[in-house]
Amino acid sequence: MIDFHVHVLPGIDDGSRDIGMTMGMLEMEASQGVSHVYATPHFYAHRRSVQQFLERRERALDSVLEILSKRPELPGITAGAEVYYFRGMGKAEQLPELCIQGTDILLLEMPFDQWHEDAYRDLTEIIRRRDLHIVLAHVERYEALQKNREVWDMVMDLPLTIQMNAGSFITSLTSGLHARHTARFCLNMLQEHDNCIIGTDAHNLTDRAPNLAEARKLIEKKLGQSRLAQLDRYTEELLGN
Repeated sequence: MIDFHVHVLPGIDDGSRDIGMTMGMLEMEASQGVSHVYATPHFYAHRRSVQQFLERRERALDSVLEILSKRPELPGITAGAEVYYFRGMGKAEQLPELCIQGTDILLLEMPFDQWHEDAYRDLTEIIRRRDLHIVLAHVERYEALQKNREVWDMVMDLPLTIQMNAGSFITSLTSGLHARHTARFCLNMLQEHDNCIIGTDAHNLTDRAPNLAEARKLIEKKLGQSRLAQLDRYTEELLGN
């Protein structure tokens, strides 16, 4: 089982604050049956250069790998980035360096407002001219912001992957209308699209803790074991596992 999107590297973004929290998060992942995680710290082009980001990520990753070498029961880890969209990024020369290590997969966080055609053009250039595969991070967080659905529909028709957060599937009797709408949206996306992948987007051990097992149980209950198996096959094929 794979957690594709998690902020588990220590001290690099608003995720794990230190190596102790990182180990706690990885222990939680292991207890839920996760065998591999993709560490995707935030990258914001307006805050630091690609080189600065990669150097910080490498130091954080090395500190984790040193401990994991002595704890084989914990999940393996591959480094990547959650790259926040910026205008003109389709022409950014260093974009491939921000892909998941060893792949052409770029985890892309879109703007939290109405999307416009310039964003669609950038995504098209990344896919068709740069030959990178885009995974759109937590798409359920943008949907309600698209009052004009034209660009949304154009983006969803591109040959990319749709990532949703595990927690967005999970509701309780006390969940509000927004949470219930989000859960329905996510289930509908799984029914309507084959190109989906799930990640926890976990940041800590409390309010944003790893929760992949609970989401998978709900998906199996609502959509059946065959859809869950199909989801796993797509994930494995995408990542080459």
